[in-house]
Amino acid sequence: MCGILAIIGKGKDEVLVRELSKRMSHRGPDESDVHITDKGHFLSHERLSIIDLHTGKQPIQGCDTAWMVHNGEIYNHQELRDTILKEHTFRSTSDSEVIVHLYEKFGYDFCHLLDGMFAFVVIDGDDYIAGRDPLGVKPLYYGIDERGRMYFASEMKSIADQCKTFSTFPPGHYYTPETGFVKYYQPKWEDPEAGVEELDLTAIRESLTQAVKKRLMSDVPIGVLLSGGLDSSLTSSIAARLMKEQGKTMHSFSIGLDQEAPDAKAARKVAEFLGTEHHEIHFTIEQGIEILDQLIWHLETYDVTSVRASTPMYFLSKAITEKGIKVVLSGEGADEIFGGYLYFRNAPSVMDFHKETIERVQKLFTADLLRADKSTMAHGLEARVPFLDKAFLELAIKIKPEEKMPQTYDGVEKYILRKAFDTPENPYLPQEVLWRQKEQFSDGVGYNWIDTLIDYCASQVSDTDFAKARELYPYNTPATKEAFFYRTLFHKHFPQVAAAQTVRKWIPKWQENQDPSGRANAAHVKADTAISKDTLVI
Repeated sequence: MCGILAIIGKGKDEVLVRELSKRMSHRGPDESDVHITDKGHFLSHERLSIIDLHTGKQPIQGCDTAWMVHNGEIYNHQELRDTILKEHTFRSTSDSEVIVHLYEKFGYDFCHLLDGMFAFVVIDGDDYIAGRDPLGVKPLYYGIDERGRMYFASEMKSIADQCKTFSTFPPGHYYTPETGFVKYYQPKWEDPEAGVEELDLTAIRESLTQAVKKRLMSDVPIGVLLSGGLDSSLTSSIAARLMKEQGKTMHSFSIGLDQEAPDAKAARKVAEFLGTEHHEIHFTIEQGIEILDQLIWHLETYDVTSVRASTPMYFLSKAITEKGIKVVLSGEGADEIFGGYLYFRNAPSVMDFHKETIERVQKLFTADLLRADKSTMAHGLEARVPFLDKAFLELAIKIKPEEKMPQTYDGVEKYILRKAFDTPENPYLPQEVLWRQKEQFSDGVGYNWIDTLIDYCASQVSDTDFAKARELYPYNTPATKEAFFYRTLFHKHFPQVAAAQTVRKWIPKWQENQDPSGRANAAHVKADTAISKDTLVI
């Protein structure tokens, strides 16, 4: 896991390139290096050492003239070395190195062979290719400056003030000067009509287990994010079982405002049940408010739900790295795949439900994946997401949607995922956790967090300023004082219109109150359907 910067085009000052790269040094605190190619192009890398701690330094040279930088993990790198790349001579045991060798063997057509999360750039003379993983687990931005130089970077902050235009690199695509953008990831599940497969609970269980297993690949200590919700609890349970087979104990981490936070209580139950070495972190609302400006600089978004949820994750990530852990498993993706958000129960039809799950998975890179990456990488922590494994996605999304609809099973969201792991003879989780109602992360750390945050933001924005919202921010105009306050902080760091256009707002469908809190849905056990309504633009 790292930060990458590539600049294709001559005339850039090396000192400036190093400074631009250092803007994201938090992503790679272990090592930093820049390579200038024979043609005058730049590749820069901020390294977080996970695989091959000693010889895996980047940028990496292939067998000949090609050089590469990569952010992420390639889980099938050893398989690739042993099969289609067995004739190549490798310089390291780094998982990243297979990318440059695949380019040397196949040219542009190789991204589909990679199993992992990645953002990379390969430069070979004046030719180059940039690519991003299928779902956008790893961030990547691209831009062009006034002299026509092409930029690629893990974070927007490294290129925003250098480029005349820039944007988010689309997931599941690669880009070359010859082809432009090419969509290499074209799974069958993207077609709603493909949702016709019969439910196989055993297959779900086995596929997710394999997804977790491959993500335990590491040369450094690994842990799990354990909120006490279904998704993180299942990945924790599977990982703890696999680690136990190796004679190892899993470290688990949770966060809340205090010991009575809904997530904290549930996480303790799971940790005790699994026998993990559990670490419970607390933060105060005052601490959360204090770091909002810094947090938004790291996140590069003004989306309300991303800011709310990233604040506790930011504190948790700092505590985890202080314990010497560099890698964690996280539960992102399950809600999107299985329709886990409470608003899904209001879907007007089975097909509407199914299409929404597909769209939410496709847009994960704009919300939960952005939050999961940038709030953890702010402290040099790598988050891996088993639910977004390619094989698991192909299996889970193509299940008949009527099997997933909450109405079918008395309002229990993610029923089939719960049922797949409801194995009384060898239980994965305590029953009260396995069947616990969905609690969105920003709610689960303690309901006072969002409630107080809304009040604080409202106190910082006058009615006069708020009345100018559409004039000040015509694109994605903030609809509440909370959103206005975040937008103001974002604009201070990223004043470019192109920066604002990289952000997508997370909004629930099919419910009257569109606040992203789970409590805005009437089905929540602690529903507050009036949450933040008092600050809505009329």
